Amino acid sequence: MSSTLIVQLDMERFCEEANIPATYVIEIVEHGIIEPQGRTPDVWRFEDYELAIARRAAKLRDDLQIEWEGVALALDLLEEVQQLRAENQRLKQQLGRFVTQ
Repeated sequence: MSSTLIVQLDMERFCEEANIPATYVIEIVEHGIIEPQGRTPDVWRFEDYELAIARRAAKLRDDLQIEWEGVALALDLLEEVQQLRAENQRLKQQLGRFVTQ
């Protein structure tokens, strides 16, 4: 039987690991980019996979100089593009089974 270890980080550790300030993390949460467990920043607990999302959000904000609303929209659109590409690839593979060369 395989078990998956879920790592949770508190706010301080999350900021250290993501290398972003707490003010960024609060904005990222307020805009629904990531959703920690807990009601307030002092008790928030983050999943380790959210580190990459937070880093990407901070990079988009800093590199493109856009507001957090724009960052949230950009991340949603990037995720949708990724899903569409995966679906397109899957459909191409299925079509390839029916098309004779």
